[in-house]
Amino acid sequence: MSMMTLMRLLGGVGLFLFGIKLMGEALQDMAGDRLRRLIATLTKTPLRGVFVGALVTVLIQSSSGTTVMTVSFVHAGLMTLKQAVGVIMGANIGTTVTAQLIAFKIKDYALPAVALGVALTFMGRSKRWRYLGNGLIGFGLLFLGMTTMEGAMSFLADRQDIFLAFSRHPLLAVLAGVGLTALVQASSATVGLTIAMASQGLLPLGAAIAILLGDNIGTTVTAVLASTGSSREAKQAAAAHVFFNVFGVVIFMLILPVFVRVVELTSDDVARQLANAHSLFNISCTLIFLPFTAPFVRFIEHLVPSKGMARQAGPRFLDRLLITAAPAAAVDAVRMEMVRMGVLALEMLDFVREAFTNNDPKKIEMVNENEKLVNELNREITRFVSELGQAGLASDLASVLSLYANGIGDVERVGDHAQNLIELFEMKQDQHIEFSQTAMEEFVSMFDKVRGAFAASVETIRLETMPDMDEVDRIEDEIDNDEKTLRKRHIGRLNAGVCSPSASVIFIDILSNLERIGDHSRNLALGVSDVVRLREGVPIRARA
Repeated sequence: MSMMTLMRLLGGVGLFLFGIKLMGEALQDMAGDRLRRLIATLTKTPLRGVFVGALVTVLIQSSSGTTVMTVSFVHAGLMTLKQAVGVIMGANIGTTVTAQLIAFKIKDYALPAVALGVALTFMGRSKRWRYLGNGLIGFGLLFLGMTTMEGAMSFLADRQDIFLAFSRHPLLAVLAGVGLTALVQASSATVGLTIAMASQGLLPLGAAIAILLGDNIGTTVTAVLASTGSSREAKQAAAAHVFFNVFGVVIFMLILPVFVRVVELTSDDVARQLANAHSLFNISCTLIFLPFTAPFVRFIEHLVPSKGMARQAGPRFLDRLLITAAPAAAVDAVRMEMVRMGVLALEMLDFVREAFTNNDPKKIEMVNENEKLVNELNREITRFVSELGQAGLASDLASVLSLYANGIGDVERVGDHAQNLIELFEMKQDQHIEFSQTAMEEFVSMFDKVRGAFAASVETIRLETMPDMDEVDRIEDEIDNDEKTLRKRHIGRLNAGVCSPSASVIFIDILSNLERIGDHSRNLALGVSDVVRLREGVPIRARA
């Protein structure tokens, strides 16, 4: 093989893979946040996981991407192993769409598709038209890559000895499929090359099918790599992917001659036969294993036993693999970590209240510990947001990410104010200051109102529901008025000699911190309101 032939072959593979990538990204951009919402609909039913896994794989044009996403979700505790098995089965089915697409004899339309795609990309009046243009460019490049690969491999016509070995020893063909897919980390490339060689008459059908079976094992390497350094649960999901595909290949290798005869009956065209073989294998494996999902899960859990859940101090939902595998899911991971930060900040506020009302100095250390966790989460989320923002997100997702990033700052500031409040309590303890009963009642009244406003904002982030901004504004106005009213009353007590100057400083600082928490609570609610409005195509409301 000459250097020019090698370059043509590599160039064809590159065009093919880039075409698939471009198509997948265009479909993801068109789906937007609906992709994350689709993933979020997963239930405990494995059958539903199969449908979702297949659809997500079709959308992102990558079964490896879906399995990486699945492993990440299991690691984050967003998905059980039973759910993951269903999604993995569906991903295997979804990836067969690429093979079916390749089998269509529409290579003559590749260049017109690229031309139309370029026109839409540069002249499209809306984002959807531009996304469609990118998808058409990817579609055309896919078939240009196939044509280039087929032409580059004509030299193999003189090396029939290689393919005869595959025919005589199908296990060698399986191993070739495993090795090639593991090497290029793209099962679609193996499928494309195999169909190209078979279409040139270089590979007999039986050997080509065996290579495709090996391709299904090779693609599991991606999930295994994704689980490296992750939780036991993530490793279980990767193991499930490996054993599901290996068991399926073993079953079909035992009946390979019969399977080849069945495939021959489906079409007279070898490319379509291979596409059908790919589909039949994955659909059949899912139908065989689906009724036995529960015992299969128990087998995996026995094989890779869990060590139990430990309380995690750092980020739980952030997984950098999601940035490339599923940007919409990565944006949602930011939201969920923000909710975790919010829960930690709420705990800090509860500790502060208990400290003041019960004169409990033990709460000081508890607030300080939570403050460390909040600060750590803030750093990790900020770093993740920065990396995600550089990944070339669709404009809608980028806007949502920006709103969440602003919200993270508000949550972190609430934690800072809680820290300020516990320091004021510590100062009060050190100076042996006692608040009057009236001051304590005022403190509790305003504190509970502020705490309720913040808790409501965190809940709207968790549920992603439209907050009642009129109610939010009303409560914010009440908090502002309370701060002014209570400050005046306190100054009156100070002038009347009922309160000491040192106690006055602490009490006024408390009011100031509570009022600021109210401001950040409103900011959070407004941010969620903007996110919901963006999804509904409604202009976001201006901030005061």
